Amino acid sequence: MNISEVATRAGISRRTLHFYDKIGLLSPSSRTTSGYRLYIQDDLKILQQIFFKELDFSLNDIKRIIKNPDFRMDMTMKKHREMLLLKKNRLESLICLIDKTLNKNNKLSFKEFNMSEINDLKIKYKKEVEEKWGDTPAYKESKEKTSKYSKDDWNKIMKESDSIYKSLVLNIKKSPKDIEVQELIHQWKNHISKYYYNCTDEIFYELGQMYISDERFRKNIGQYDQGLAQFMFEGIKEYCKR
Repeated sequence: MNISEVATRAGISRRTLHFYDKIGLLSPSSRTTSGYRLYIQDDLKILQQIFFKELDFSLNDIKRIIKNPDFRMDMTMKKHREMLLLKKNRLESLICLIDKTLNKNNKLSFKEFNMSEINDLKIKYKKEVEEKWGDTPAYKESKEKTSKYSKDDWNKIMKESDSIYKSLVLNIKKSPKDIEVQELIHQWKNHISKYYYNCTDEIFYELGQMYISDERFRKNIGQYDQGLAQFMFEGIKEYCKR
C-alpha cells in the first residue's frame, strides 16, 4: 500500500507516517522507482504495535521495545487488552450517565469520570518495565544506545542476530562444548555488548537462565527451533564456566 492508503486505513495523517519514518520507528519496506513509500503487511504489524502510546511510553521507548529481540507481541497484546477493557467499561458508564441525564434523572454522579483505575494500570505496566530493567547500568546503557539507532542500524542489528540464531540451529545437534558452538555463543555475547549493554559473564549467565525460565524468551527464541533456548543456555553455561 502507498502512504495515503496506510494513512486512511490506520486513521492517522501522512505527516505522522513521515515522522515515524524519519525517527526510524516505522519505515516502509520498499519504494517505487519514483521514490514513493510502499508498505507491506509486516510494516502494518509494526504500526499496530505502536499502541504502546496507550501506556504512556515515549516514541523512543516504543522504538526500543519493539526493536528488542526479546520483545513478545502476545504478552503485550494481553496487557493492552486489559487496558482497553477498562476504557470500554468507563465509556459504557459515561454513556449510561448521559442516557440518565437525557431522561431527566439528574442525580449527581462523578464516578463515571474517574480515571484512577486506568491510570493505576498504566503506572503498573510502566513500573513493571522500569523495575525489571530500570535501575541497572545495563538498562541505562541500552536505553542510551538504542535511542540513537536509525532504521539502517536496526536492520543491521536484526540481520546479525538472525544470522547467529540460524547458525546456532545448524549446530544444535553438537555438544555445547563444541568449538564452533562456543564461538557462536561468544559472538552472541559480543552482539549484546556491542548493540545494547556491556554483557559481563555474570549478566550473560543470568540471561541464559532467563532463556529457559521465562516463557517470553523461550517462545521468541523458539521461533528458530523449539530446543534452541535450552541449547543456548547450555552453551552459555559452558562458556561462563570456562
